[in-house]
Amino acid sequence: MNVILLWNVYFLWTAFISFLPVNNTNPKKMEIHSTAFRNGETIPSIYTCDGKDISPQIAWSNIPPGTKSLALICDDPDAPGGTWVHWVIFNIPSSLNGLSENMPRTPMLPNDIIQSKNSWGRTGYGGPCPPRGVHRYYFKLYALDISLKIDSNSLIKDVSGAMKDHILGKAELMGRYSRK
Repeated sequence: MNVILLWNVYFLWTAFISFLPVNNTNPKKMEIHSTAFRNGETIPSIYTCDGKDISPQIAWSNIPPGTKSLALICDDPDAPGGTWVHWVIFNIPSSLNGLSENMPRTPMLPNDIIQSKNSWGRTGYGGPCPPRGVHRYYFKLYALDISLKIDSNSLIKDVSGAMKDHILGKAELMGRYSRK
């Protein structure tokens, strides 16, 4: 009889704990945002080929534990010839919480940050410049468990390949733009 009572207590206890939250200490979801525009809104022309063509301020929060570096890729999946890459910047230290507006268009930046070429073949940011219609521009932030061992001559395929199997988290910010 005592064995049956113990099994009943065990069964009730395991049923009870299965409804409790598994881990209340999980970090919040990684986020990316900008003071220039909100997710889904129009990117101001200052950040496009119709304006000064400077990079917008980008900030992030809730980087996953174990992150060694960050990579940011901005692309336009609505381009007529396929996805057009506007910015590739990587080896951003995990201690930083953002990038300032108007980042220099040099391959090497302070803190060993590297920028590679965009689809125009230029280093650094190249703003929206759609030939027609409204296009979407995705700023994708990746938290990585390594620093990438590639240089500024790397193409987007090289960066993507080096990141494979090292992504701890991802966040996206999407802005829209059309030329008048």
